Amino acid sequence: MKIVGIAACTSGIAHTYIAREKVMKAATELGYEIHMETQGTIGTENELTSDQIKEADFVLLVVDIKIGGRDRFKGKRVVEVSTNTAIKAPKKLLEAVVTKIQNA
Repeated sequence: MKIVGIAACTSGIAHTYIAREKVMKAATELGYEIHMETQGTIGTENELTSDQIKEADFVLLVVDIKIGGRDRFKGKRVVEVSTNTAIKAPKKLLEAVVTKIQNA
């Protein structure tokens, strides 16, 4: 499973990076390939490439605010959750999304 995503919280600092790290760790443990961009007070980091987006099975938006560049995901499956949801149970979140996609 290939995943791309964006993490962004209201302050653009702590929760953004915590959510990104937790989701990336859970994805790696589950054997998924993942690339996550952050959007915060210091701008965009780890910006997703067009190839990463094209190859992804779905897009995971771990966001509490409006993000930039959403139009890049046109035609892709997009799942949006809060940073708190991703931080509390990242593995459970990814398993649920993948199961839903595989059963669609």
